[in-house]
Amino acid sequence: MGVDLSLIWAIIIIFGVMMYVVMDGFDLGIGILFPFVKDDGERDVMMNTVAPVWDGNETWLILGGAGLFGAFPLAYSVVLSALYLPLILMLLGLIFRGVAFEFRFKARPAKRHLWDKAFIGGSITATFFQGVALGAYIEGIPVVDRAFAGGSLDWLAPFPLFCGLGLIAAYALLGCTWLIMKTEGRLQQQMHDMARPLVLVLLGITGIVSIWTPLAHADIAARWFSLPNLFWFMPVPILVLVCTWALLRAVANNAHHAPFVLTLVLIFLGYSGLGISLWPNVIPPSISIWDAAAPPQSQGFMLVGALFIIPFILMYTAWSYYVFRGKVTQEDGYH
Repeated sequence: MGVDLSLIWAIIIIFGVMMYVVMDGFDLGIGILFPFVKDDGERDVMMNTVAPVWDGNETWLILGGAGLFGAFPLAYSVVLSALYLPLILMLLGLIFRGVAFEFRFKARPAKRHLWDKAFIGGSITATFFQGVALGAYIEGIPVVDRAFAGGSLDWLAPFPLFCGLGLIAAYALLGCTWLIMKTEGRLQQQMHDMARPLVLVLLGITGIVSIWTPLAHADIAARWFSLPNLFWFMPVPILVLVCTWALLRAVANNAHHAPFVLTLVLIFLGYSGLGISLWPNVIPPSISIWDAAAPPQSQGFMLVGALFIIPFILMYTAWSYYVFRGKVTQEDGYH
């Protein structure tokens, strides 16, 4: 029995995208939360909690995109053709966020508010259009003769737009719980106060998406609610409820680390639910990873490089977070 290179590459890409969502999610969340914090010193602390690590987080997005291009070229061409506009707008948001991140610390006090607005706008824009792209992907992409057969504005529909708003709430909660873990004093207390409503909003959004998706797609409904699948997949929504309860308890008890860890678990459970709904299709609703795969020689050649470089990415990422562990105060500065 040969090695299933398509399956290995699917796992690598899924892992890379998950790492990006988690690690870039909380620093985008900080930008989303910026309007709720007015003090310049506290805003400096917010940015300094991620200043040493934020640009390395996007390595995972590049890994996922490059892996899709090399291992599943049909999926790359179809998905990008369908989602060019939201993905371009997402990248513009990331550019504005990145430029504002660096220039804010170098700007004169009178001009700093302009870079604050660019940071906020870039973070919200990037997050919203990531969610829109995800929603449009879940909705399905029409393919005829191995080419995208839809329109350039197919993504402009209620479900993708709702997913965009939902991801803003998810990243805001990630950023909020990250700041609970990394800060102290008044800023930390403000984040504690914001966490509870954000948890409830995210729970509501998760519930709506969980109902909307099977109602709109009979194949996804059959995947979740047919027997014996129902018994296999029932732990996912149960764990979401248990994790939400534990997260609310941790926030009420003014815990420092538990809220962030539990938010990561919630994000992972949502991601696993998405995987259950779509697997093994790389172009929903009907083109599988094997249908869209590159020749085995290409996948094998790329895999050698990927297995060499991924451990290094993991090591330098873990090392950077270890070096800059602990609380960040207004006396600390990384710029």
